[in-house]
Parts: sequence; structure tokens; C-alpha cells
Amino acid sequence: QVTLVESGGGLVQAGGSLRLSCVSSGQTFSYYVMAWFRQTPERGRTIVAVISRSALTTYYTDSVKGRFTISRDNAKNTVYLQMNSLKPEDTAVYFCAADRVINSTGYFTAENEYDYWGQGTQVTVSS
Repeated sequence: QVTLVESGGGLVQAGGSLRLSCVSSGQTFSYYVMAWFRQTPERGRTIVAVISRSALTTYYTDSVKGRFTISRDNAKNTVYLQMNSLKPEDTAVYFCAADRVINSTGYFTAENEYDYWGQGTQVTVSS
């Protein structure tokens, strides 16, 4: 069993920055692909970024490329999402998710691939 706890959300003006953190406990963190999703009433839950076990492979949805950076610290059992140049359309509840994989460079973008989810953290970007 894996428990994920997100933090770092909040209210920020457009153009500002936030860093989200997600701490994992319960299993060996380095065995898991880690991802960030976000959810709004209009769009539902969508992928934001993914990082492989080894951190050698990352994926970003087009709307955040060049603005967001996903990273992980396996020694601290933590995945991060650095969000810069935030826009009002980035407003959402952000969730981290984990899935255990064998391939150290593989990753998934589909929501139903992930077995473990955090409780979410609200990010609000004002215009």
C-alpha cells in the first residue's frame, strides 16, 4: 500500500510560481512511476506531467511545456512539480499518482494506469 500526500497549493497571481510536493510512504518509492494530474469541473481529470522511475524520462502535456518541471528525489520519497508563468487556466485541483513498474524509463499518461492517488491540492491563479 502506498500513501501519497500533496502540499504546496495556494492562490497566486498570473505570471507567478508555485512548487507542489508529493511525499510517498509505504513502499519503495523508486519502484514507482510518478505523475501529476489536475481536475476541474469543466475538463475533468487530465494528465499534467509524468516522471519515470529513473527520472531519465519525463512527459508534459502541451499546455504546460516550457512552464512546468517535474522532478523526483528518491532519497526523500518525494516528487515535485515546479510551476512557473502560471495562467488562470492552470487553476485546478492537482493530484499526484503512482504506479509500480519494472521498466526504469517507462511511463504512463492514462489515468486508469495509476493505482495510488493523493488527496489533491488546490491551485488557484488569479488574473
